[in-house]
Amino acid sequence: MAEVLVVGSAVLDFVYSVDELPKTAQKFQAGALNVVGGGCAANASVAIARLGGRAQLLARFGQDEVRDLVTNDLREEGVDLSRLIVAQAGRSAVSSVYVDAKGERQIMAFRGEGLPAAPGDITDLRCAAILADTRWPEAARAAFEAAPPGCHTILDGEEPVPETLARLASHVVFSEQGLHAFAGSTDTEAALRNAAKLLPGWVAVTCGADGVKWVEDNEIKSLGGFNVEVVDTLGAGDVWHGAFALCLAETMSEMEAMRCANAAAALKCTGPGGRKATPNRAQVELFLKENT
Repeated sequence: MAEVLVVGSAVLDFVYSVDELPKTAQKFQAGALNVVGGGCAANASVAIARLGGRAQLLARFGQDEVRDLVTNDLREEGVDLSRLIVAQAGRSAVSSVYVDAKGERQIMAFRGEGLPAAPGDITDLRCAAILADTRWPEAARAAFEAAPPGCHTILDGEEPVPETLARLASHVVFSEQGLHAFAGSTDTEAALRNAAKLLPGWVAVTCGADGVKWVEDNEIKSLGGFNVEVVDTLGAGDVWHGAFALCLAETMSEMEAMRCANAAAALKCTGPGGRKATPNRAQVELFLKENT
């Protein structure tokens, strides 16, 4: 079983189903409410566990009810929480999420307060891959610098992306927003080329339903996504990164890992409730077999 250390955000999401995303300052009626665990790193950890890997999460919380709700759920998913940092006077992160009838989402995030910057001692890592988001850059940097020999270091490039952190990663996979901000261009392919020139590692960008683009031999390559009936896109990018990191830890090539990640993210989008719809390995393998 391949082990992946996942570093970054873990939050509690209040997910409201609405016909349309709010555009004006008035009261709205939600059709449904799901209260679920969220956060880039936590969602990726659940994806790794469901796909058959061993996920260890390095995240930070306040000592409050939010922490209890989030960590209880993660334990049930089989995520290793032995590296969590808890601040007695801190407040854990929460988000309000609106998901419209097309499955698109709008997020208002509170990232917590009074949470420590230092991740503690992580010099004893034994993992095959480290996946970090940009929400706790001090911990991401420490983890990448402590990576054992041969360990893949993957950065989930959500805005803002510090160049000093991105340069430590063997693989940087941006969101389109993160890539545009990092490379200073709203043209995705131009931005991708700029990022590849700046960074020493493998560089890619996820493009939602359009799949993923990356740079290979100074050329832009692409792998299309899968056509599915979208119910909820919340957490799809996190699932993508978790699946990609696990596949690399299992010694797959980038191409194999991207195809598996595209399938996992597509399947997540077919169900409601954020990461509740994250698929398991059997579901992904069947989906890939049916969509060859």
